[in-house]
Amino acid sequence: MAAIDMAGYVADLKEHAAEHGFHIHDERHFLETYGLRQAWEVDLHPEEACGGPLDLHLTLESDPRTMLALEDVLLAGAEGELPPDEFWAPLTFTWGLPPLDLVLATELAGLGGQLLPVEVSAIDSFPSVTDPAQRTLTIVARLDLSLRGLLNGEDGMCAVLDRCNEICRHLLQLAENWYD
Repeated sequence: MAAIDMAGYVADLKEHAAEHGFHIHDERHFLETYGLRQAWEVDLHPEEACGGPLDLHLTLESDPRTMLALEDVLLAGAEGELPPDEFWAPLTFTWGLPPLDLVLATELAGLGGQLLPVEVSAIDSFPSVTDPAQRTLTIVARLDLSLRGLLNGEDGMCAVLDRCNEICRHLLQLAENWYD
């Protein structure tokens, strides 16, 4: 029996995101057949951005070695005792944007803050040799989700989802200005 129902947690996380004003578009579950590593991806965005220029992808990964080690610690401990806070699952938020200005990177660093540190990267692509470069921006925020917190019912996602919403709204406002 698994110590944490990660698929159930993802379902709860999607519901929680909807309560914070996000619209869920799609979800995918990947299972690596050799190593049994799992990943859940959820496509979401603020409700007002349906059909807009902003894509947001949430990815939660589960490493079977981490989950088995957590189970071992739980089985060895006393009933109801929480394990040490040394078991983590990576949670990644990835924003995809159409071509925008690179000044955005410094603005977003302040919005993400220490709660949700973001990194911004730009890719120039050439659809054809004679075409000018098309720059796309990708913004990524990575968190380590405490499995002890999940067991204790304290995932801290309210503040994270609120911060994601702030970043989304800021990006949507910037996108409107650039497209006008």
